Amino acid sequence: MLSGDNARPVRREPVFVKVDVLIIGAGAAGLMCAITAGQRGRRVLVVDHANKVGKKILMSGGGRCNFTNLGTTPANYLSANPHFAKSALARYTPRDFIALVEKHRIAWHEKELGQLFCDDSSKQIVRMLLDECAAAGVTVEANCAVQRVRKTAEGFSVLTARGEVHAESLVVASGGLSIPSMGASGFGYELARQFGHAVLPTRAGLVPLTLSGKHQEHYADLAGVALPMAEARIGKQGFRAGLLFTHRGLSGPAILQISSYWQPGDDLRLDLLPDLDLGAYLVGQRAARPLAELKTVLGEVLPKRLAQRLCEQWLGNRPMRQYREPELTQIGAQLAAWPITASGTEGYRTAEVTLGGVDTDGLSSSTMQSKLVPGLYFVGEVVDVTGWLGGYNFQWAWASGRAAGESA
Repeated sequence: MLSGDNARPVRREPVFVKVDVLIIGAGAAGLMCAITAGQRGRRVLVVDHANKVGKKILMSGGGRCNFTNLGTTPANYLSANPHFAKSALARYTPRDFIALVEKHRIAWHEKELGQLFCDDSSKQIVRMLLDECAAAGVTVEANCAVQRVRKTAEGFSVLTARGEVHAESLVVASGGLSIPSMGASGFGYELARQFGHAVLPTRAGLVPLTLSGKHQEHYADLAGVALPMAEARIGKQGFRAGLLFTHRGLSGPAILQISSYWQPGDDLRLDLLPDLDLGAYLVGQRAARPLAELKTVLGEVLPKRLAQRLCEQWLGNRPMRQYREPELTQIGAQLAAWPITASGTEGYRTAEVTLGGVDTDGLSSSTMQSKLVPGLYFVGEVVDVTGWLGGYNFQWAWASGRAAGESA
């Protein structure tokens, strides 16, 4: 639909294309929007500055794409308006997306906690979306950057690397700031501001936490030590999942989850053995093994290197018989609410999502359309709706893309 050989600069007249819907961004939300609008008979063009379609889809879930979560509810999302996501999520559910996956005979499995993955490869999800686009008459152009956007009487005039596009509706599905090495940028936020929309402060989410100074020194040589189950808590919000010590701090699913709630200075606590009443266990071990040292006993329920460090640095280490029962109960309580002083996060470089974004007060929750500029839509990660780890952000992409595609 758009022509142009970018191998060498050639002087030519600008190319003009007229479509009903122009979508900026060929990720999950953009492609779902395109499919939905195309199935309504709309002439749809999707452009993306990246050289490959669906890069975040391809890398997600270790290459198997955690494409949704069976337990999706609005409570699994962070937003300044916690009610905003309800409409779109209710109208396009995980079961709806599963039906599409099964239509294309893509084998899938539930890993844990409702998380669904492809049996084979995330490439299957991208292929499915592109096949659906083709069936709906949608044109998708990669390696096609947007250079300028203007509002016109008929809709929008968008200058791209391959010419000018005139569209009745414009959908911004450009993603957030996470993983800049894959081409992430603040383009969508800049465009929102251009048209008068408020953009709430952005920060990295679902990201490892970093330690500094003595806090890092205490744990630095534990890099690679993992807990299969721990609970990370800030106030009343907590997540139980795996935890990993890194050279710079802490990672693992429990830490990635709580990172979206963490702000500098927050009181972050770890329950290192959430499925064990450690105080009672230690008291029992004192009676059964009075000569065993504390680090030995702890090393049987925690990684040995971690147990040794806890005893060396904080808890002390004596034969169990030398501890009074209240002391052991107290040690159990300490390890159930172990304080961690994080200094920051690894930032957008490794973040899976971007928190904040286009203020939902300026958007319709049922259509994703701007309340300020008719015909302008924002979907997916660029909007101030951020899901938990585990397929929730893909489900928001499918649901918000679908909502916009039904209206654009």
